[in-house]
Amino acid sequence: MIASMTKYSFVLLNGQQEDLLEKLQEIGLVDITRSTKPIDETSQKLAGEVELLSGLIQGLNNAVIPEGVTPEYIDGDIVRLAGGQIMRYSEDMVEIKALEKEVHHLKAWGQFDKAQIQALEEAGVHLHFHVVSKKQYKPEWSEQYALTVISEGKNTIRLVVVGDEDPLPGEVPAPEHSVQEKEQELAQQRAHFAKTLGRIASAKDRIPELEALRQKALEKLDLYLAGVSAVPAAEDTIVTLVGYAPTECDDQVTQALDATGVLYIKEEAKVEDNPPISFRNNWFVRQFETLTDMYGRPAYDGFDPTPFISFFFMLFFAFCMGDCGYGLILVAVGLLLGKSEGFKSLAPLVTILGAATVVVGFLFHTFFSIDIAQWKIFEPIHGIFLPAKIAGYDGTMVLALVVGVIHICLAMCVKTYQETKNKGIMGALGTWGWTLLIVGGIAVGALFLAGVLDKEITKWIVIVLGVVSALGIFIFNDPDRNKLANVGVGLWNTYNTATGLLGDVLSYLRLYALGLAGSMLGMAFNNIGTMVLGDGSNYFLWVPFLLIVIIGHTLNVAMCALGAFVHPLRLNFLEFFKNSGYEAAGRNYHPLSK
Repeated sequence: MIASMTKYSFVLLNGQQEDLLEKLQEIGLVDITRSTKPIDETSQKLAGEVELLSGLIQGLNNAVIPEGVTPEYIDGDIVRLAGGQIMRYSEDMVEIKALEKEVHHLKAWGQFDKAQIQALEEAGVHLHFHVVSKKQYKPEWSEQYALTVISEGKNTIRLVVVGDEDPLPGEVPAPEHSVQEKEQELAQQRAHFAKTLGRIASAKDRIPELEALRQKALEKLDLYLAGVSAVPAAEDTIVTLVGYAPTECDDQVTQALDATGVLYIKEEAKVEDNPPISFRNNWFVRQFETLTDMYGRPAYDGFDPTPFISFFFMLFFAFCMGDCGYGLILVAVGLLLGKSEGFKSLAPLVTILGAATVVVGFLFHTFFSIDIAQWKIFEPIHGIFLPAKIAGYDGTMVLALVVGVIHICLAMCVKTYQETKNKGIMGALGTWGWTLLIVGGIAVGALFLAGVLDKEITKWIVIVLGVVSALGIFIFNDPDRNKLANVGVGLWNTYNTATGLLGDVLSYLRLYALGLAGSMLGMAFNNIGTMVLGDGSNYFLWVPFLLIVIIGHTLNVAMCALGAFVHPLRLNFLEFFKNSGYEAAGRNYHPLSK
């Protein structure tokens, strides 16, 4: 849910804002309205410092230090040290690769003495070096010219021709250095690189110092941007600042502000103030806030879609994976990520999605594309498995459409509630009409099919729903507009809703299609492995069988996980957001902090 915000308006003598901002940074709760990007020369310089430190940290992390390298500690400024060593590391790497390539090229020409070649040239004996493809080379050349083949590669032949005239193709300059010279140069460069590696290793140990410097630079930049956002007044003698903090933190913020003696006005934030958006959700829902931020945070008078995304994204992901075994793999991956500092934040989400896949995959009675409903151990609970056919259609396909209808109906109910809250009941009559017609109609139809309502009662409920919905859709969709104009708008909305709603519902078939594709591909790998294994009497065939099954299912898990992330995200961002009227119009809550 969206946390309510309190607005703080500060009035200060010009020059006092720095002390106040430093105090607010210590509190770590007040979001001062400010720019998020550099706006002048000073802020650009600070941003450049942050960028430099980030680049140094990334460069040190990317540097590969072989085992056994002893760090050579160098005292001094870590920024200059890291910058210089990263530059030398890159230069040495480039130089070594170039020398290795040149040595490889010279070895193809064999050992030679450049002084002797020069002496022959001075004596009038001209040597011509050639590199020709094997298709170009003709054996009769050896009879026509004073020719010697030096070496043969995979596709090329290197040869030398003696003579004044040389009409053969592929002539190249004579090598300028011998192999011995370049190998000696390569050895010297590698020795220099070994020293550089020792210094880089020492610099890598001091990465925490760079991270601390970067954090200080970020705080300084944030503080400066907040300071320049102050609005001067009364001929620059006073300045004003505006900030926001969660209402639940009012006591903590006001206590700290009262201790400073600063003049401030505290009031409830309004929509027109465009306060920052902070979410207040439980542990489970918080894991999915990243997905909401991918689309954008809501307006202050909007609604937090994260609780809806959390459940339905998890369900859709599990639906697309649809395999109990794959879910166990994801749970294991999530637990491993929890032990990695770089990916620890993703671990709970991966584990949750894996656990949901285990449950849904079990209900689909699929374990690594094997139908576990055929196993005798599960015969007592066979009734909880999803039936293969529902009303004569594929059970998974029917379930995907049912889930889609529920998802869209929930979105329409959310939209109705939001519009009623923001516009009042009279301003939301058009939305009420569509919700009663579609959601109410589906609910009545489901109750009738379940035998809860008889035919006569159902008929009268449908008539009442139709009449009430028509009034809201065609007559009262906008109380301030002419009724004839409302009818025209209602007809146009009817066309758009009828065509769009059908497409929205059919979009959920992708859940069935992705699950089916993954299951069939996994089954194909199982069948290939079984064909290789045969009856299992040859123990040596178990090795290729295991390789085929393990590699095949690993690839399948990766592909299924990609589709299971993208398509459920699309169903939430397009189908649900469109039918719920969600708009990403808010900005993130970003308090000044240390």
